[in-house]
Amino acid sequence: MIEVVSTNWRDDYAHKMIDYEALGIPEYWIIDYLGLGGSRYIGSPKQPTLSVYQLIEGEYQIKLFREDQRIESVVFPELTLTAQQIFQGE
Repeated sequence: MIEVVSTNWRDDYAHKMIDYEALGIPEYWIIDYLGLGGSRYIGSPKQPTLSVYQLIEGEYQIKLFREDQRIESVVFPELTLTAQQIFQGE
């Protein structure tokens, strides 16, 4: 599951997480290529961020990836993309 952040970023970060967790979705990504999300979700300073939510023992653990950091995914363990490649559409 992949979500691209919209101007209504609160839904993307907070509300959908609760729904996906209840449904047992093992992993989902939030792509915030404009850095719109609140600093609580993407850190400070705000910048383009790819958040990977992984369901561990019924709760999401969140990993943040930026720039040339290689994305770590349990669903796609062979993935070799960086956050920047996703933001640039490579």
